Amino acid sequence: MVEVTVSRLGLDSGSNSFVVILQEKEGDRMLPIWIGRAEAESIAVHLDHVQRARPMTHDLAQVLIATLGGVLHHVAITRVEEGTFYAEMHVVQEGTTHVVDARPSDSIAIAIRVNAPIFAAEDLLAEHEEVAGAGDTSEASEGATPDLSTDAGDAHARSVEQLQRYLAQLRPEDFGKFRL
Repeated sequence: MVEVTVSRLGLDSGSNSFVVILQEKEGDRMLPIWIGRAEAESIAVHLDHVQRARPMTHDLAQVLIATLGGVLHHVAITRVEEGTFYAEMHVVQEGTTHVVDARPSDSIAIAIRVNAPIFAAEDLLAEHEEVAGAGDTSEASEGATPDLSTDAGDAHARSVEQLQRYLAQLRPEDFGKFRL
């Protein structure tokens, strides 16, 4: 497992889905995960230090963990199967570690609230150097926006190679700052 941080949050214009980009803490490898709007809002609200009058779902989860005497020790993004990412929340309570199956987006939203480290399985991270030489990068020409759509329209069904090509083509202007 490799420690990662939330690098960016953006909108995939090809699928109109939100994407959280995790980056290796001590390196350049990245992991894009497509997430829902509510989770993107929750992550953005916390990263932008926006105060809400009422707690959001992830704030409530944080309070529940603490109220029950637990501490979120870390989050682990463990694998991807058929386009679906899996994560575990490792909660320690009275010396016992409880491993809770969770969606990565929810796990990330809670972890950033309590400053818990986030880890990703080594094989999920994409090497930028490997990506640059992989496959056809003709879509990365000056001014071109990478096409993220698939025949089925399912952003989660992309193969690892497609994700690597996409990462190689990213430009700063491909990501807009999420606004509430």
